[in-house]
Amino acid sequence: MVTAAITDITARITARSAKSRAAYLAAIKSQFRQGPRRQRLSEGNLAHASAGCTLHDKSQILGASWPNIGIITAYNDMLSAHQPFGRYPDIIKDEARKNGATAQVAGGVPAMCDGVTQGQDGMELSLFSRDVIALGSAVGLSHDSFDAAIHLGVCDKIVPGLSIAALRFGWIPSIFAPAGPMTSGLPNKEKQRIRELFAEGKIDRAQLLKAESESYHSPGTCTFYGTANSNQMLMEIMGLQLPGSSFINPNTPLREAMTRAAVQRAVQISAMGEAFTPAGYVIDEKAIVNGIAGLMATGGSTNLTIHLIAIAHAAGVLINWDDLADMSKTVPLICRIYPNGQADVNHFHAAGGMAYLISELLSEGLLHEDVTTVAGEGGLARYCEEPRLDGETIIYKSGPKTSADKDVARSVSSPFRDDGGLSLLTGNLGRSIMKVSAVRSAHQIVRAPAVVFDDQNDLVTAFQNGELERDFVAIIRFQGPAANGMPELHKLTPILGVLQGRGFKVALVTDGRMSGASGKVPAAIHIVPEALKGGALALLRDGDMVALNAPAGTLNIELSDAELSARVPAPAPARENLAALGLNMFANLRAVVGSAEQGASVLGDMPDSQSS
Repeated sequence: MVTAAITDITARITARSAKSRAAYLAAIKSQFRQGPRRQRLSEGNLAHASAGCTLHDKSQILGASWPNIGIITAYNDMLSAHQPFGRYPDIIKDEARKNGATAQVAGGVPAMCDGVTQGQDGMELSLFSRDVIALGSAVGLSHDSFDAAIHLGVCDKIVPGLSIAALRFGWIPSIFAPAGPMTSGLPNKEKQRIRELFAEGKIDRAQLLKAESESYHSPGTCTFYGTANSNQMLMEIMGLQLPGSSFINPNTPLREAMTRAAVQRAVQISAMGEAFTPAGYVIDEKAIVNGIAGLMATGGSTNLTIHLIAIAHAAGVLINWDDLADMSKTVPLICRIYPNGQADVNHFHAAGGMAYLISELLSEGLLHEDVTTVAGEGGLARYCEEPRLDGETIIYKSGPKTSADKDVARSVSSPFRDDGGLSLLTGNLGRSIMKVSAVRSAHQIVRAPAVVFDDQNDLVTAFQNGELERDFVAIIRFQGPAANGMPELHKLTPILGVLQGRGFKVALVTDGRMSGASGKVPAAIHIVPEALKGGALALLRDGDMVALNAPAGTLNIELSDAELSARVPAPAPARENLAALGLNMFANLRAVVGSAEQGASVLGDMPDSQSS
C-alpha cells in the first residue's frame, strides 16, 4: 500500500499533466504499426538501410521477417565509463541473431566527461550536450527501421539525453544497457584529503595527480555517487533497465550476460514480440515519482533536479521543484554513498544494492509497485530480485531483505536522515536547490556578508591571495544556462571546504550548478531567475548581508524591496573565451534555453510545468 503522501504527490502530478500526457499518448499511439517497422519503407529506402549489412542480416532486413533493433551508442574510449561500449554492438548483433532478430548501430552521440572539463572552458558546453545527445539520438531513430532500441550510455548528460529521445520516440520499445562502475580505487576520504591539501598549497601537482589517478584508474563509471551512478539508479528504479543491471563491473561474465539478456528482452518487447512494451508506456507519472523517491533515498545528484524534469516533460509529465521538495520530506535517506558517506557504489552494491533499496522502499509504501517495466510481469517487485550466473545462464534470486552493511544502507525505520536531504530554498534571491544530506547541521544556517564574483576563477584568485579568511557567502553569478551554459563549479569545493574546516561560516550561492558530488559545503544552486534573466543575483554587491537557512527553506538578501528595486543590475561580464572550444557555436542555444526549473532545455516541445 502506497503511503498517503506519495499518493497525494502522484495525484497532483497526474492532474497537472492531464492534458500534456493525453496528447503525448495520443501522439505515440498514432505511430503504432503492425508487423516490422520497415515494411512501410520503399524499396529504395530498404536498400539503403541494409546495404552495409552482412548477407545474412541483409536477407532478413529485406525479407522483413525478423525484428530489427536499433543501437544508439555513446561510445568513445576517452571516457572510462563508456570505453566498455566498444564491444557492445558486436555482442548485441550476435545475440540478436541467436534470438531471431537483427541489430544495427542506428547512430552515435557525443559523450563528454565533466571530470575532464571541470573548471575548464569546455564545461560551458556540458549541460547543452544533453539536448544535443537527444537530438543526435532522434536522428538515428528517424530512419524508422527499428522495432526496438537499445541505448548505450552511462554518464552525466548522456543518459538524460538518451532518455529524452527514447521518450520522444515513445512508440519504440527501449532498453538501456549500462557498462557498470570501475572497481574501487583510492578511498574517497583520502581523495578528499589530498584535494584539500593541494588547495592549501601543502602538496604539489604530482602528488595530486597520483591520488586522482589512483581514484579514476580503469574502465567503468567513477565510483562515487555522482550524476553518472545516480542515472543508473534512476533507469533501474523507473524500469528502463533490467533488474540488477546498474552496478555490475565492466568486462565480467555477469556484465556480458546482462547485456545479452537486454537483447533477448528487446526482442520480446519489440513490436514483433509477444510482450510489446513501448517506452512511452514505461515512463508515466508513477515511474517518475518512483525515480524521485530513489533519488531522495540514496542522496542522489543535484543535477537530476534539472534532468529529471526534462525527462518527465519528454513523456508529457509535468513536475517541478515543489514536487521534489515534498518528496524529500516524505522519503528518508537510507543510503550513505560518497559524498554523503565514505562508501562507493561497489560497497553499496555489496551491501544489498538496488534489490535491497527497492525492496525496502516498496515494503514501506514509498514506491509504486503497479508500474510497467522492461522486465515484464510483476511490476516493480521484479526489481527486488538479483541476477546470478548458472553457467552461462542468468537466473534471478530474491534479493536481500536486510542490509549487509548498515554504515552504507539502512532501513526506512532507522534511516540516516528522516528526509531525503534535498531542500528547496525560496526568498527574495529567487528559488534554488540545496543538497543537505552531506552538510552537517551546524553548517546549514549561514548569515554572512556577500563576496560577489562573476567568474569562478576570481574566487580561486581571492583565496590564493588570502582575501577570504573570514565568514562570507560566495556569490557566483552569471552562471545560468542563458549566460554561459550553466557549468558545474566543483573546483570551488576544496577551497570552500578548507575555509569551512578553518572554522569560518561559508556558503556558495549561484545560478550555476554544483557537481553531482555536491558535498559538505552549503550550496544554494540553480537559482531562478538567473542573473542574466532579471534575477536578484545581478543586484548584489560586496558586503550585502545574505541569510541562508536550509532547515527553514529560505534564502534572502537583507535589503528591503525598495532598496533592491532602486539598484541597477550589474552587466553580464564580457565573454572573451567565446571563440575557444566552439563556445560561440552554442549562442543560439543560450538564447532560447529554459530555466533550470523547466529542465534547462533548448528543445522546442518541452511544456512548462509552472504555467500548466
